Amino acid sequence: MNNTFKMILGAGFAVAVAFYANSIMGQATHGGFLVLAAVFGAYMAMNIGANDVANNVGPAVGSGALTIGGAIIIASIFEAGGALIAGGDVVGTIKKGIISPDAFGNDPMLFVYGMSAALLAAALWLNLATWLKAPVSTTHSIVGGVLGGGIAAGGFAIVSWGTMCKIAASWVISPVLGGVIAAIFLYVIKSQIIYKEDTLSAAKKIVPILVSIMAAAFITYLTLKGLKKVWPVIVETLSFLPQTKKPTLLIALLFGGIGAVITYIIVRPRIAKRIIGMEATRESINILFTIPLIFAAALLSFAHGANDVANAVGPLAAVYDALSTTEVSTKVAIPLWVMVVGGVGISIGLALFGPRLIKTVGSEITELDQMRAFSIMMAAAITVVIASQLGLPVSSTHIAVGAIFGVGFLREWLDSKNMGVKQEKLHIEVEKQNTLKAELGELQTVEEYKKQTERIKIQKKKVKSIKRSLRENYVKRGMVKKIVAAWVITVPAAAVLSAIIFYILKGVAV
Repeated sequence: MNNTFKMILGAGFAVAVAFYANSIMGQATHGGFLVLAAVFGAYMAMNIGANDVANNVGPAVGSGALTIGGAIIIASIFEAGGALIAGGDVVGTIKKGIISPDAFGNDPMLFVYGMSAALLAAALWLNLATWLKAPVSTTHSIVGGVLGGGIAAGGFAIVSWGTMCKIAASWVISPVLGGVIAAIFLYVIKSQIIYKEDTLSAAKKIVPILVSIMAAAFITYLTLKGLKKVWPVIVETLSFLPQTKKPTLLIALLFGGIGAVITYIIVRPRIAKRIIGMEATRESINILFTIPLIFAAALLSFAHGANDVANAVGPLAAVYDALSTTEVSTKVAIPLWVMVVGGVGISIGLALFGPRLIKTVGSEITELDQMRAFSIMMAAAITVVIASQLGLPVSSTHIAVGAIFGVGFLREWLDSKNMGVKQEKLHIEVEKQNTLKAELGELQTVEEYKKQTERIKIQKKKVKSIKRSLRENYVKRGMVKKIVAAWVITVPAAAVLSAIIFYILKGVAV
């Protein structure tokens, strides 16, 4: 499918959304702005699919557990399902409290300009980042968009700089947490399975435990992030549960623990049966992680659809509310049609433009196999749970990509360590030979000894040179620099774009 045809299909979706929005409010005063915002929302949703969703399925594709086609089908179904089944009923219009509602002076049209500008600016930045093959945060893009629109409307004084500092801190917190947790799990797999003499017996014991931990992590994650909308129905049906408005951490951990026990009971005999007759190779061990990776990709996609889509299309819901009520609200209900735009738009964007970022995340940062991808998926789920309970503003994109960095740097460190040990052993062996030769009278002169020592130094330099050249095979430094740079400029870039678009919209309206 060529790019022109993809763009035609994407434009067709945006046009269909515009026609629907026009049928709702097209004839009303300022109804054209709803049509415009709906087109921006459709464009935004497609760009989320093209960029953000790659983090959920990229590792599974890069490891070979899923084909790109299979990943797109699974992610599309579960992203849309998460948005429509478990997406929020309401969304905060002033994203993350970054600006004061006073920015718009209770003028609904200024608010409409600001939210429309935020949508288009975030979408344009995501589009550019996708073209540059840089996975960036959708949440940070929309934060930047709202920030720029708010500043354009009310000046810098309306910005909550404390909140912005927390968001900036997440540029470090998210990838570091994700990287450390992913590295820990990969190290456990290597030390407890791969480096053991009896690899298959170790795998028989450890793999069911790891898969059970994964089940606990994802069930906890989904309970906290994916069941908020349907939780009132659940507690009404299951009256023995605490009657809370949303799931508590204790309940989520309890569900996760039950899921882990059930998973272990189911997985353990299957793993034991699977390894019978299996060769004790790394490739064989990798196969054991394939099915868990497929489930992880589906569950991450569902949680992303439930948690992030509402935030992404929130400005569209805010525009609809402002035009309908002629008031500026801090929280608004999300109409079903807006969630459909978000869910379906993400699926279309993923199918048409997602493979570019899926390849980047899956294979162009570091080489992945199933056990490495498993560690990354584990890190993504666990880090979000930890961070959300600590009140840390983290990005799922930064966590996933940081986890990939962590896996790559751990591989580099372990192999570098092994090379260092081999080099030291070689040096000791040569020294022993020199000593023996000297004792036997074969090393007659000091000059000959010096030449032998010089050869050792040259060999050390060659080893160091090989190490430097191999570093790129572990983690592509150029990709790391480009991605980190994109993360840092996401908020300011989206803010500047949003401010410009705000003034254009305001000028056109006048």
